[in-house]
Amino acid sequence: MLSYELILEASERLRKRVRRTELIPSHHFSARLGFPLLFKCENLQRTGAFKIRGALNFMTSQSREALRRGVITASAGNHAQGVAYAADLLTVPAVIYMPEQTPLLKVFETRDLGAEVILTGRNFDEAYLAARAAEGERGMLFVHPFDDPLVMAGQGTIGLEILEELPDVANILVPVGGGGLIAGVATAVKETHPHVRIIAVESVAAPSLHYSLKHGAILESPVKATLADGIAVKKPGMNTFPIMKRLVDDSVLVEEEEIALAIVALLERTKLLVEGAGAVTLAALLNGRVPGIRGKTVCLLSGGNTDVKTIATVVERGLLAAGRYLKLRVELEDLPGSLARLAADIAATRSNIFHITHERRSLTLPLGRSEVLLELETRGPEHIRKVIEELGVKGYLLSAPR
Repeated sequence: MLSYELILEASERLRKRVRRTELIPSHHFSARLGFPLLFKCENLQRTGAFKIRGALNFMTSQSREALRRGVITASAGNHAQGVAYAADLLTVPAVIYMPEQTPLLKVFETRDLGAEVILTGRNFDEAYLAARAAEGERGMLFVHPFDDPLVMAGQGTIGLEILEELPDVANILVPVGGGGLIAGVATAVKETHPHVRIIAVESVAAPSLHYSLKHGAILESPVKATLADGIAVKKPGMNTFPIMKRLVDDSVLVEEEEIALAIVALLERTKLLVEGAGAVTLAALLNGRVPGIRGKTVCLLSGGNTDVKTIATVVERGLLAAGRYLKLRVELEDLPGSLARLAADIAATRSNIFHITHERRSLTLPLGRSEVLLELETRGPEHIRKVIEELGVKGYLLSAPR
């Protein structure tokens, strides 16, 4: 059973084995939101996420006999690297079941740490069932990603670190999947600072805790594709849920576009690379999801493991959501100089052509017409309206790309 004493023991056990991550104040976001905002940067942790704390605390608490045949687990990525790192440190074998759509960076880094990776299932829950089925066959020790007291205690050391550096903290926002992180942090914080407000944040694509708390019982929610793949879990843990029900003060949901915007904002304003699951906390604040916020507030950035392909997609999506990126289809007369005039008219709007495709041979085009697909860099929603208005006044036929 999770207790404050168990978290204190974990803190001593992990003191020289994990990074004490930075608590960074953000002047930009503090001014924008109207209260002091700080980031607890677990994206800078060894293995790039908080999960190393729980995995290492669990495994270093076991006997050599229990670890003799190795460990096995399921993970959407970050727990996998935590377990693989701990297994390498303790020189024991590790087998990790991961969903087929896990970002490649997380797969490669887990394998680089020496673990055997098996890709199976469409999501974490399917990978989890496969891992539990293989547990007995292999005779390995299962390391639960969140629903174990020792794992929760390891994650709870984050709460101790926040209080040591910021004893007058008023609010802590925590990303939630299965609940191991927030259960540990809430237990650590509420023991000595019961007035601190603990706020759970999930994606609307995986809202299991939000609806479970509303109904007072564990509910399973369908999981959709989400940028926050690290917290895409169908239901809270049996052990984590009672703790969350007792200690979590509020639960909020954020949209996919809001997560993308938060990732881009963190890159631009703080120079921090944060994955979708880690950025949900800032997304909640930027979009007014948490009413009544006052006093010093901490956003827990739980991880930063994302690959280049995902970053490119997220940045484009974030720029679209922010109104700084416009895609247009323009129909032109197929005459010499038509494309040059279009480019000059776009330049006059002070927008920048990022990408252009000129199609003159298409069965869908009337004779004597051509099609131009444009991707423009803009300064925001008002600038987009001006660009469309000015091009329309000049007689261009505009539409969204098909």
